[in-house]
Amino acid sequence: MRGAVLHAPGDVRFEERDDPKILQPTDAIIRISATCVCGSDLWDYRGINPVNQATPMGHEYVGVVEEIGDDVTTIKPGQFVIGSFFASDNTCPICQAGYQSRCVHSEYVGAGGAQAELLRVPLADGTLVATPDTPSVDLIPSLLAASDVLGTGWYGAVAAEAGPGKTVAVVGDGAVGLLAVLAAKQLGAEQIIAMSRHEPRQKLAREFGATDIVTERGDEGVARIKDLTDGLGAHSVIEAVGTQESMMQAIRSTRPGGHVGYVGVSHGVQLPGEELFFSATHLHGGPAPVRRFLPEMIDLIWQRRIDPGKVFDLTLPLDQAAEGYAAMDERRAIKTLLQP
Repeated sequence: MRGAVLHAPGDVRFEERDDPKILQPTDAIIRISATCVCGSDLWDYRGINPVNQATPMGHEYVGVVEEIGDDVTTIKPGQFVIGSFFASDNTCPICQAGYQSRCVHSEYVGAGGAQAELLRVPLADGTLVATPDTPSVDLIPSLLAASDVLGTGWYGAVAAEAGPGKTVAVVGDGAVGLLAVLAAKQLGAEQIIAMSRHEPRQKLAREFGATDIVTERGDEGVARIKDLTDGLGAHSVIEAVGTQESMMQAIRSTRPGGHVGYVGVSHGVQLPGEELFFSATHLHGGPAPVRRFLPEMIDLIWQRRIDPGKVFDLTLPLDQAAEGYAAMDERRAIKTLLQP
């Protein structure tokens, strides 16, 4: 098969790779119908995460089951499936509590590189969810979004306890932040403030349910949030970037007793203990347990009640993955969909 491989910062190549094989009786092999470039992939692409060897890329995927291991019972060849970036058994105590991304047997699916023609998915029974039937082509982008960015945005909103009567602020206007706006709307939030400086992203945030746009950042951004919330701060703030600035902006934008849902992959974040103590805010987040939300998200998409696939504003053949990375790195695209 062929797939995208990162050889060094900025150096993505589409090249021949070995076909994945069933390694454990709980594995499945799927043929990728669509995959994409994630904002978190850019940490490697930019060299912020060290790249010491050729690395298969990609952890978001939808496709058709080609082969299953002897112990797989809940899915079968020919089904269209969606899974998350962490494989989970969905039965351990951690999974049963709703934190499948931290399953005691968790395995990073992206290690196999989903930006390819085929993918091995471990713990297939606990990881993959089949759609009711083969989806129409126009639903595939939204179903792909459910594999990560929708599920991550949804978890951010749930962790921040977004809901009826709440004011929600979203720090970050990438695909996760935009879909956190959508999730907050679905959860019934009354006021949704999207923090964005980019007009196309502001427009999409409005489509997804944002009631207000704040263009300022840092202390000025915090002040604008306070202005919009009677000086108190938001009830719920979703942090969808992962930097020191974004985390502190989120905490400082939250009213005492409010909740921060942090889902941006943290890089260099250090929290000042005294400020955190006196903020009286709740912090909850981490790697999203996408599997917890997949059945509900798939149903909403299948019923055409939400259209998260709108975050894909660039579609390319899989063999042009390098351009997809460059476009996102240069902010020419919100999110790149790749078609084998």
